[in-house]
Amino acid sequence: MRIRHDHDGSPPQTRLFQSQGEMSHMGLPQRVADLTSAEYLKIERAASYRNEYFRGQMFAMAGGSARHSRIKTNVLSYLNGRLKGQPCSTYDSDLRIKCPTGLYTYPDASVLCGELEFDDEHKDTVLNPTLLVEVLSKSTEAYDRGKKFDHYRTIPSLREYVLVSQDEPMVQRFVRNDDDTWTLSAVSNLDQATLLSSIGIDLPLAEVYERVDFTPEDVST
Repeated sequence: MRIRHDHDGSPPQTRLFQSQGEMSHMGLPQRVADLTSAEYLKIERAASYRNEYFRGQMFAMAGGSARHSRIKTNVLSYLNGRLKGQPCSTYDSDLRIKCPTGLYTYPDASVLCGELEFDDEHKDTVLNPTLLVEVLSKSTEAYDRGKKFDHYRTIPSLREYVLVSQDEPMVQRFVRNDDDTWTLSAVSNLDQATLLSSIGIDLPLAEVYERVDFTPEDVST
């Protein structure tokens, strides 16, 4: 499967609802008054919770389930161990990424190779990830597969985008081709591994889903 670069820059309205005041702490996306990116960053650097930003709006990021957290921890731990001594480094969801479209966001995991390029002198917003990982949730899957991927594809340094299911063993990876199209591949057996070609390592599903219970969870995330 090949996906052509076709970005319209719009945020996913299905993830949002409007409020008349400040953002609540319910863990759901909220609309606030228009802000400049500088105003957003000032607020964000002092905030106790993370928010995405796009076109003057801040969007509170929803929390994840225990299973989501476990899978994310497994991926980060494995990648960090495999990349020791290599020119690429792993970062967790505390690292803010800025896309050329103006989206500021926090991927579940990021891999950056070589020297980091920062948005400003604070050195807390990075511009040049090589690989990004999102663990899918019911509340964010459509966004992660759709509009968020549209934003990510505009990052010139990005070579690979990995989506990890939390409902079943399934890892999908999108790889950028020389003609700026993207090729999708997927693995779904716990005895399989997927090659992360942008960083030259295999990612075994047994490592991704170590100690993960696939009993259905009665939560929306």
